Amino acid sequence: MDFTQNNRLEQITDETLIIGIDVAKHKHVARAIDDRGRDLAKRLVFENGLTGFKELLDWTQNLSEQTNRPNLIFGMEPTGHYWLNLAYYLKALELHAVVVNPTKVKRTKELDDDSPTKNDTKDAKVIAQVVRAGRYHEPILLEGIYAELREGMKLHDMMQKNLSSVKAQVQNALDRYFPEFTTVFKDWTKKTPIHFLKKGYLPEDIVSCSEEALMVEVKQAAKRGVGIKRVQELKHAAETSVGLTVGLTMAREELSYLIDQYLAIEERIRAHEARLEELVLQVPGASEMIAIKGIGVLTVAGFFAEVGDLSNYKDPRQIIKLAGFNLQLNQSGIFKG
Repeated sequence: MDFTQNNRLEQITDETLIIGIDVAKHKHVARAIDDRGRDLAKRLVFENGLTGFKELLDWTQNLSEQTNRPNLIFGMEPTGHYWLNLAYYLKALELHAVVVNPTKVKRTKELDDDSPTKNDTKDAKVIAQVVRAGRYHEPILLEGIYAELREGMKLHDMMQKNLSSVKAQVQNALDRYFPEFTTVFKDWTKKTPIHFLKKGYLPEDIVSCSEEALMVEVKQAAKRGVGIKRVQELKHAAETSVGLTVGLTMAREELSYLIDQYLAIEERIRAHEARLEELVLQVPGASEMIAIKGIGVLTVAGFFAEVGDLSNYKDPRQIIKLAGFNLQLNQSGIFKG
């Protein structure tokens, strides 16, 4: 993996053909320049698919032969996810694909024509010029176990967001129909409150039930932890509730549906976390990291999901910079901060 700009500049020689690609959802635009920044051909517009990728390779190969420049560098912005398919395709063919910072592209685009005009053709050339200046980076294109971990952590985040959404919807329903419920059960995600909510118990249902009947429901959910005193508190809360008394049939359906969703997502998360643990323990050094006090399995899984194989790095500072924790010097005259 690259570390210094000098190393990157050494790869740009008089035998290098630089291809700048402006990536989009359906069509990409490619421009070709040499090591001095001169245009070598008209732009190429190609589809974001196998046919388009092959068209790009044919176009590039012809230019390479015509200009006697066998060394190819394909540069693109890592914006969104549309660049990934092309990057992995080029990597599979052992072609050199690099990425440039979108901020650098934005700041560079006025150098040629003193105009902030933005279009795909211009952006493709600007990307190529940024690559020519050595201001590019080798992309982290994960494979094998590391790719599995990245997709796994992405799915885990998705599940957690869905779980938070369902919890918020349950709280919304409680605020409307039984706002006093959480004064009796501080955490409605425990077994007993989950049982009552799943069965659609609203204030009028609890009021109509005897304490003995409610205790039977409690024992079905939890063998201990909730006694007659808590049941009496629940009855009192139901009797004095200011919750809505309209639309109760559908309100019960809503609560039952949301609790089913909550339980299903929770179960999937537990199973998924167990699978992530199996995966991360296959990574060299992961078990030693997990053994550190305060470091959990998901933390280590998330680390390798972002960083990938540690053997791709030459210096620890690369990982620090990747995480955004590198210190910045702010100096002017005698001021230093």
